[in-house]
Amino acid sequence: MNRLAWLLFAAVSFLWGIPYFLIKIAIDDLSPLLVVAGRTAIAAAVLIPVALLRGTLGALRGNLRVVALISAVHIIGPFLLITYGEQHITSSLTGILIAVEPVVIALLMSRAEPLTPMRTAGLLTGFAGVVVLVGVDLGGDGWGLLGAGMVLLAAISYAVATILVQRRAAHLPPEALTVGTTVTTTLVLAPVSLAALPSGPVGADAWGALAALGVLCTAVALLTFYQLIRIAGSNRAGLVTYVNPVVAVLLGVIILNEPIGVGTIIGFAMVVTGCWLSTRPAPTKSEKTEALTASVSPSDRL
Repeated sequence: MNRLAWLLFAAVSFLWGIPYFLIKIAIDDLSPLLVVAGRTAIAAAVLIPVALLRGTLGALRGNLRVVALISAVHIIGPFLLITYGEQHITSSLTGILIAVEPVVIALLMSRAEPLTPMRTAGLLTGFAGVVVLVGVDLGGDGWGLLGAGMVLLAAISYAVATILVQRRAAHLPPEALTVGTTVTTTLVLAPVSLAALPSGPVGADAWGALAALGVLCTAVALLTFYQLIRIAGSNRAGLVTYVNPVVAVLLGVIILNEPIGVGTIIGFAMVVTGCWLSTRPAPTKSEKTEALTASVSPSDRL
């Protein structure tokens, strides 16, 4: 990746490492449905003027179906799953479970990029890490297992969306695509979120967390992520989940006093190792030829 791609990568890694912490604060006073609808409405309000100034909204013509599909699999589905899931598990565990996204991307793209023995080992290691995390952190907690399952479904949805953006929406300007997806989500969720308005007082910390989720973790993060996919591709863009969990765990442990044990660390290490192995590119024909040539001794060549 070039310098711009690395800068975008670092920005997304941070911006998508803090939502789990902010969500945990917001759902203390606000319903998960209202949190998702609110953050996308804020993001849309921020980005519409940007897209208008750049004159890129016209690019959405003829692409409304794919925008609606991306809205469903990249925002509506995963945002709701994560926010409801965090009612039952810690923000730290949420961030770690989302880290399986590169493993899912590698599996979904196995036809285009065949699974080598190393990549297969990575897939198995990554999923084994998830088993360790769920088994150690949750044990027999039924609600906790439900929450973890919802977050894992969100990770799968993110993986599908990342590939979809690369294959069917890479030609769209990032700000136009982000406006399209956030406006679509807001229109879909706004009517039902009205039934979830808070009945009691809402603390300033909850409103502040919602505002940060909308501006930073949705508007700026999606804009940056779509640009990263255009430059680096879906496989490399999906690797932001290597760093996201580190930010999520640090915030959860330091600020929210969430527990983290040896089993969690081992599971996380297995997930990251699995992601790294499963996203290794297969050797090209020239590389295979060079390796074969290097393995033949001078006497064998005579």
